[in-house]
Amino acid sequence: MPTLSIPSIRRGVIGVIAGFAVAIPVALAQTPAAAPPMAGDVAALKKTLEQRFPGADVRYVAKSPYFGLYEAMLDDQMIYTDTKANQIIVGSVYDVATKQNLTEAKARKLNRVAFDKLPLELSFTRVKGNGARKLVIFSDADCPFCHRLENELKNVDNVTIYTFLFPIDQLHPDSSRKSKQIWCAPDKAKAWDEFFVSGKVPDNKGDCGDPVAQTQAFGSGLKINATPTLVFADGTIVPGALPAAQIEKQFAEADAEAKKVASAPK
Repeated sequence: MPTLSIPSIRRGVIGVIAGFAVAIPVALAQTPAAAPPMAGDVAALKKTLEQRFPGADVRYVAKSPYFGLYEAMLDDQMIYTDTKANQIIVGSVYDVATKQNLTEAKARKLNRVAFDKLPLELSFTRVKGNGARKLVIFSDADCPFCHRLENELKNVDNVTIYTFLFPIDQLHPDSSRKSKQIWCAPDKAKAWDEFFVSGKVPDNKGDCGDPVAQTQAFGSGLKINATPTLVFADGTIVPGALPAAQIEKQFAEADAEAKKVASAPK
């Protein structure tokens, strides 16, 4: 079998099952959970995947509840495969009843980060209301979706927002300059808010030792490649300009997850 590469998977290469290309996304009705796989099966499949995809970080392998296949996380890409990794499916599985993207939900769970390990000193802080809830945002000053998110945040209260300046130079070549000038303002949060209202940046040279390069390197390590990207208190990473209602939903889910972890046997 020819060796596939992770880049080729991300371009949409999918396997063939029973002689037919598999159409993705797949509409899925409720499916009973599969029994836990034998450790030997998982270990053997993990080794095979590492051989099939040299250099890939095979971070997770388990029997999926869908179609008798296994699911695996290669770097940040979720795939589905047979026991020998002879066929690969790349794409999303949906639950018809709930309209939930089950693949995305599982990937988010696997990609969680330790919120308390984030280098918050590289961000600036805005506190709304009592500031009880926590939210990290990787944002690009010239990103139109970041502007949309800022408008949505006007409808979100009782939150402490940590904003990492994360210019994507390939898309917005002037964003780094603006980010550095905002960071070098006496009041970073005020300068950020004013920029999103007027488009004006503070009058300084942006040479105060800004953290833009460090933030870009750190964000890349988390595989953040789009703005805005949000990180909630349970470590869930969600890209996109979420509407306020969805942000509230994620807050509730993060709070529930935090309580579950706190009550788990130590």
